[in-house]
Amino acid sequence: MMDTATRLARDMNRGAGRGEGAWPWLAAGGVALSLLMVVALLVLLAGRGLGQFWPASLERVTLDDGRVFAGEPVRQIETCDGHREWLYATANRDLDGQAWRWVEAGRIVSRETPEDLVRLERQRWGPFIGYVRAVQPSANSPLGQPAVESSAWRILQARLVRARALRERLATLRASTLAPLAEELAAAESPRPATLAAFDAAQQQAAKLRDALGGESLVLESADGRRLTVPLESVLDAWRPNAMGPLAKLGLWGQRVWAFLSEGPRAANTDGGVWPAIFGTVLMVILMSLVVTPFGVLAAVYLHEIAYQGRLTRLVRIAVRNLAGVPSIVYGVFGLGVFVYGIGGTLDQWLFSAQLPSPTFGTGGLLWASLTLALLTLPVVIVATEEGLARIPDHQREGALALGATRYETLTRVVLPMALPAMLTGMILAVARAAGEVAPLMLVGVVKLAPRLPLDGDFPFLHLDSKFMHLGYHVFNLGFQSGDIESALPLVYATALLLVTVIVVLNLTAIFLRHHLRARHRVLHR
Repeated sequence: MMDTATRLARDMNRGAGRGEGAWPWLAAGGVALSLLMVVALLVLLAGRGLGQFWPASLERVTLDDGRVFAGEPVRQIETCDGHREWLYATANRDLDGQAWRWVEAGRIVSRETPEDLVRLERQRWGPFIGYVRAVQPSANSPLGQPAVESSAWRILQARLVRARALRERLATLRASTLAPLAEELAAAESPRPATLAAFDAAQQQAAKLRDALGGESLVLESADGRRLTVPLESVLDAWRPNAMGPLAKLGLWGQRVWAFLSEGPRAANTDGGVWPAIFGTVLMVILMSLVVTPFGVLAAVYLHEIAYQGRLTRLVRIAVRNLAGVPSIVYGVFGLGVFVYGIGGTLDQWLFSAQLPSPTFGTGGLLWASLTLALLTLPVVIVATEEGLARIPDHQREGALALGATRYETLTRVVLPMALPAMLTGMILAVARAAGEVAPLMLVGVVKLAPRLPLDGDFPFLHLDSKFMHLGYHVFNLGFQSGDIESALPLVYATALLLVTVIVVLNLTAIFLRHHLRARHRVLHR
């Protein structure tokens, strides 16, 4: 062992004497530091983002002045004068006007964790922390009797299961029947009687579902004894974290994570899920890839294989490389002026003049956002593809020509198959850049809230003129435009982690395809 260490130190000293030994170690240290920074970033995003879905314990806090409140302890800080303060998520915005509370640690007399403390998720006013006292059949009925109050939690669980089923049926009816019929009636000058009858029947069915969903109410009580009656239809979920075991909390954590991934946002994007943003991001990246890949590959093939290698070609290459460094907001301004106002406004005058002055394509949408990002990433694809073409040995082309192949056959059957990994490398780099861009999208189609997806079952199925949501813009909106930064901050981490995950999945898919094509090419050319 000592001989090995002595030999390693002697080799390092010899390399340092020649001026070479320190550089490999510095390079390895740089790589290790970069990996540590990436891992630390992912750990931070995962810890802060996924941790918010864990059903944390609730506390009933009594202060030195006799006041009582309930909440979830978030963090503790030390002030400038040496005192310690706790931040509690107290919820109950409709009762207190605020959902957060700072408390000096010295003022806390007792901290309890009663098992009957409940956390409710509501459509309006955000979460509620307190006690469930009764479930009333209607808002006008008297408060629950002792027998009803003692079994209120069990009754609430059964009612929530029924309410979720009714809510899903109502949402399906609106999306599949009411919305298409309403659009058909709005577009038709003289609606058909069958369409009117179907629309009236769907409205009646929706009214019955709303009546079944409404009617019942829930009597709640805060930790300081104030009572509140809320409609049961506004309650989305309820749980008692202090009475739950680790496995039950893990199951609830999984349900909340899935709800975050599969539902739409609510409460000004500070609650709910991000499914429209996931869908919009992936769909935009796919459309961008379908546009930028063929144009980038054709441009690279022309510059390297067809064009005369003179001064003009060199100037074009320099211009392409310089375009890769142009700020993305410049591309957004270009897309707004050329695609949206120029091409889109012309299309509206030619094809949709009846809808003017309301624009159809003369406003931001999925198509113009995809084209703008395709233009943004076009230099990346051109450079990567051209470098792949330059690595192909000349004897491959000369051998094909010597065997009687034409230049077109040489290009399509020899050169391009060998350059496929480089093309996919360019697409990977394009996807990685496009998926995280926000500035140009703010000008050409992304919005804060777009509950309707651009892809649905209505003809023409893919609505290229639709507004859409994007994960990157969702992070910007939560972080800088939210009125409740404490509630939005965990969602910022969770959405950022999801954006990184989406980019990694897209890149891994392209890398797998590149590896498969490279292995296939090696087999065919042995």
